[in-house]
Amino acid sequence: MMISLHIAGGTFALLAGGAALYARKGNTLHRSSGALFAAAMLLMAASAIPLALIAEKPTSLMGGILVIYLVVTSLLTIRRTHRRLDWVSMTSMLAALSIGIAFTRLGLEGLTSADGTLDGLPPQPMFIFGTVAFLAALGDLRLTMVHEVRRPYRIARHLWRMCFALLLAAVSFFLGQADVIPEPIRHTALLAMPPLAIIVLLIYWMLRVRWGSGFARKLHARVPDV
Repeated sequence: MMISLHIAGGTFALLAGGAALYARKGNTLHRSSGALFAAAMLLMAASAIPLALIAEKPTSLMGGILVIYLVVTSLLTIRRTHRRLDWVSMTSMLAALSIGIAFTRLGLEGLTSADGTLDGLPPQPMFIFGTVAFLAALGDLRLTMVHEVRRPYRIARHLWRMCFALLLAAVSFFLGQADVIPEPIRHTALLAMPPLAIIVLLIYWMLRVRWGSGFARKLHARVPDV
């Protein structure tokens, strides 16, 4: 049952996330597919946690927790327009710090293990995920220090967190579950194309949102205060 929920959540997340990433930001397609993506990602990540506990895979456990953190804080960003130091802010910042520390420890365990891996994975991704979590914690801290959270920052923060969660789902499926991919394309560069496409689109949208002034003004006019 739990694994079925995990597979269904991951499948819907990849489809809806791709549509949300492709769609023009702020329009109806982006909003509806984004909402479906968020719900599917939370379902996928929440179902991954008990599966990881049963299989005793700490890397999968922390991956699920990181995804939940990214999706939840991304959704909260859209509704935050002014500085607010409350239990939500402190909880998210402490959660990000804890996730970063946990991934760093997992990476060190992989480095010192007999075969140089942990749960069959090399340690390098653990350090990458830990760095992302630490950077997210700095972003949470910044959010409590500014007087007004301007729209370009809110949208960029929302965008990169959702995209990185989508990237984790894509990497997990196309590279981490390569054994379910048909044999003719299992060992080709095709499996790396979806994650690479997400990275390219993330960079593209971040550049347009943060530094494309003409585009940004039109985008901000379409995104209402909520």
